[in-house]
Amino acid sequence: MAAKRLDGRRIAVLATDGFEQSELTEPKRLLEEAGAKVDVIAPGDAKQIKGWDKKDWGKSVPVDVALDKADAGQYDALVLPGGVINPDHLRMDEKAVGLVKAFGESGKPLAAICHGPWTLINAGLVKGKKVTSWPSLKTDLGNAGANWEDSQVVQDGNLITSRKPDDIPAFTETLIKALAA
Repeated sequence: MAAKRLDGRRIAVLATDGFEQSELTEPKRLLEEAGAKVDVIAPGDAKQIKGWDKKDWGKSVPVDVALDKADAGQYDALVLPGGVINPDHLRMDEKAVGLVKAFGESGKPLAAICHGPWTLINAGLVKGKKVTSWPSLKTDLGNAGANWEDSQVVQDGNLITSRKPDDIPAFTETLIKALAA
């Protein structure tokens, strides 16, 4: 994956407590190995947010930028990790939805995995788009006008979506290719 160098690229990861552990930490690690600077952005003034690791609370990760101070213009891409708790909270936060919408409208890569596409729905970014997600979001995405398919990774324009932790290598590789283009 490190074949495509992302030196000088800056990537935002928007998350809050309850993010699926591997869906934040593994893409972040792979993107950093490819040379990108990756900032974790979270609502509020928390210095760290706590992950959800399969069936229980996981490890915490440091927050680099408070959502109130985040500016889509300073980043080359946005990653939305899943988990159930994390995107359910983010999609109800006007500032989080606003940041996602700003990335969507900018044409910059916007990558969401698992339940992450819930926030894309609230940002109005899925109508007419081909997407994938955790299977339980299929109806929600369809009701929002998306064309859902059961694939490891789906790219439609600047939108990159994946289903689950097993898809992380393909998900991250697709984002790296989009950024290196």
